[in-house]
Amino acid sequence: MSAHQGSETVTFGDNSAERPLGRSIMRGMANRCPACGSGRLFRAWLKPVDACAACGEEMHHHRSDDLPPYISIVIIGHIAVGGFMMTDMVLNIPMWAHFAIWVPITILAALLTLQPIKGGVIGLQWALRMHGFDRKQQKVQIDGSSH
Repeated sequence: MSAHQGSETVTFGDNSAERPLGRSIMRGMANRCPACGSGRLFRAWLKPVDACAACGEEMHHHRSDDLPPYISIVIIGHIAVGGFMMTDMVLNIPMWAHFAIWVPITILAALLTLQPIKGGVIGLQWALRMHGFDRKQQKVQIDGSSH
């Protein structure tokens, strides 16, 4: 039995290489390149790098501007509303106290979840070869000439 059996060598830019969906999403959520898992995915809070510093994979193709806030709203909305309702059933506190509790929790939760969710969406797009992450897609040039 060979020591290399089961290991696979992937060439940079290889379109036939497998891109596991779950692993790519988890790497993105951990602020890591979905391709190699080593390089950082974000250069600032919600600004992804143009290319991975470790493997060179281009990340500027992503289109993950609208979906992460929607996912965050759905998740945090359910938690905040459920928490508010449970607190209201268990404790008899005035409405201003509810606002003092739940508004900061909701804002903090939104700020803490946006970057991991955006990273996960970028990992999803990379794994599914969406929006230019597939090198097979041809670039179309418009030169204005008619034939």
